[in-house]
Amino acid sequence: MDIIIILLALFFLMFVAYRGFSVILFAPIAALFAVLLTDPGHVLPFFSGVFMEKMVGFIKLYFPVFLLGAIFGKVIEMSGFAKSITRAVIKLIGPSRAMLAIVLVGAILTYGGVSLFVVAFALYPFASELFKMADIPKRLIPGTIALGAFTFTMDAFPGTPQIQNIIPTTFFKTDTWAAPWLGLIGGLFVLGVGMTYLEWRRRKAARAGEGYGTGHINEPDQIPDENLPNAFIAILPLLLVGIFNKVFTSMIPKYYGTVFDFSKIGMKDVPPVEIPKLAAVWAVEGALVIGIVTVLIFAFKQVKTNFNAGINISIGGALLATLNTASEYGFGGVIAALPGFASVNKGMADTIQDPLVNEAVTTTALAGITGSASGGLSIALATMGDKYVEQADKLGIDPEVLHRVASMASGGMDTLPHNGAVITLLAVTGLTHKQSYLDIFAMTIIKTIAVFFVIGIYYLFGIV
Repeated sequence: MDIIIILLALFFLMFVAYRGFSVILFAPIAALFAVLLTDPGHVLPFFSGVFMEKMVGFIKLYFPVFLLGAIFGKVIEMSGFAKSITRAVIKLIGPSRAMLAIVLVGAILTYGGVSLFVVAFALYPFASELFKMADIPKRLIPGTIALGAFTFTMDAFPGTPQIQNIIPTTFFKTDTWAAPWLGLIGGLFVLGVGMTYLEWRRRKAARAGEGYGTGHINEPDQIPDENLPNAFIAILPLLLVGIFNKVFTSMIPKYYGTVFDFSKIGMKDVPPVEIPKLAAVWAVEGALVIGIVTVLIFAFKQVKTNFNAGINISIGGALLATLNTASEYGFGGVIAALPGFASVNKGMADTIQDPLVNEAVTTTALAGITGSASGGLSIALATMGDKYVEQADKLGIDPEVLHRVASMASGGMDTLPHNGAVITLLAVTGLTHKQSYLDIFAMTIIKTIAVFFVIGIYYLFGIV
């Protein structure tokens, strides 16, 4: 019965998300509904002591990353840099490969540090224009953007500054470049299989005589091409974000050591800060600041025209993205505290003895339950991280492998219908779950398979 209660809460949250309701409102309702069925007297304590604590803790740690990522993405868009990069990619590979062009641009933006939530806004106008040009059904746009932004550059490729690649650093004392070869192999697997699937869907639609279609909503305005910046200048901020992310990751621990003790500067009431748990987060934040400043240096004239309105939009987007994820993290925290979760967790721990497989299954399952890669990943590692490290140490498994498997697994089943990024992507493109979710779910399956493919590669060849 305890497990059924968890499943009821999960399916309820998935259902309301599928119908277009906000998870910010319904995540706590679903969580407290599960508590109510378990023990009605625990509802209020769970709301304040578990849900809100988890939600606020997530915001405290990761809101600056979401905010700076959103601002960076917005200035990249306002400066014309995003469009310049898109045009350069199209010129390089040709307009007939519209899907590949959008995937590659999404990969460049996310790997450069742009929040995947922001990429959806930045890519859609160009995806719409390209799909019209190639007469590809609009319903395939979300799946194409998802492959470019939500998959291999989100959690697989080494060095990606996305939050899903940062969270494991605080548990395994690694950095964002952990297990580079495994990450590269896994990322290329997702890219190859994902593009094969999308091209199959495109050809199938073409044989049926289906084109872009008419009567769509949220169609973007035509974007003029004049006065676009040079593509090499446009890509510079993205390169600098990647480079300085690596530099700061190395420099911060050397500068601060392992602990910053406030009592040494007369602040005895402030608890010390553990540097290894925050170094990767600070590194990304610093790199994004440099990226923003670089855009302003090269394109201040373009950005300043609507700077206030644009920044306000990006701040609103960051708040929405953070609250969506944090609310789902709070939901996951409540579910993780219920007896049914302990039964599921124990069952997986007892059934799956291999630490890498256990980590992959647990992380992707929790990402699916919470509807959040970062939320599921944080809960899984907070619950089982120490055990994974202990088991891996006994078996001689490098902590970097734990990092990469956890990161990639978080991007597996996270994109179920109630996922905040999925809801945002569909809203931006003016499409519904019924029209386009199948292709997003296909990416989910491919990502999940890739995790176990990487584990197999590690055990067969010892590649890290």
